[in-house]
Amino acid sequence: MENRTAHWDAVYQTKQPHEVSWTQPVPQISLDFIHSFNLPKTARILDVGGGDSQLAEHLLAEGFQNITVVDISKKALARAKKRLGRRARNVRWVVSDITTFEPPEGFDVWHDRATFHFLTEKEQVERYLEIAQKAASRFLVVGTFSDTGPRKCSGLDIKQYSETDLAAAFERGFRKINCVNENHETPFQTVQNFTFCSFSNLKNDEK
Repeated sequence: MENRTAHWDAVYQTKQPHEVSWTQPVPQISLDFIHSFNLPKTARILDVGGGDSQLAEHLLAEGFQNITVVDISKKALARAKKRLGRRARNVRWVVSDITTFEPPEGFDVWHDRATFHFLTEKEQVERYLEIAQKAASRFLVVGTFSDTGPRKCSGLDIKQYSETDLAAAFERGFRKINCVNENHETPFQTVQNFTFCSFSNLKNDEK
């Protein structure tokens, strides 16, 4: 974990938003999925690996009141808090590797854009799924590089997922709702293809 923490702290220490591929001024696909659940503004939303993402900022602007952002890099979260200014007080910020994250509560939405695909070892994936099954009490949204997307990000290997692959990864504990592909244009005008899927927790379906 220490090596991963150091890696991401170094990235956020040395690079500005326009210098990293994942920058997205409007996380429209993520917002569309969250909107599709028709949840109240009091819904508990967790942004996994949120870093310096602008998702929390957009959710706050829409009136959502219970947002948590977890990221392995304290420098990433510090940058996000600085950008939000006083509004940052309306978000819960947690520094943690997602594979060791201890959720303080259940969440109506577990959102993850581009964290899951960094878990390339079976044990990491199993741990992630175990935590998600407990914490994602209603809905889960996961976005990864697709099987035609990049094989690396920020110098690290990733695991690609097709729609079939991603659905299979979460079939134990979750029911697939919808999947889409997104061509994300990076700040340097390259294109990265993502697979995004939404799921419902099977335990919630049984209620």
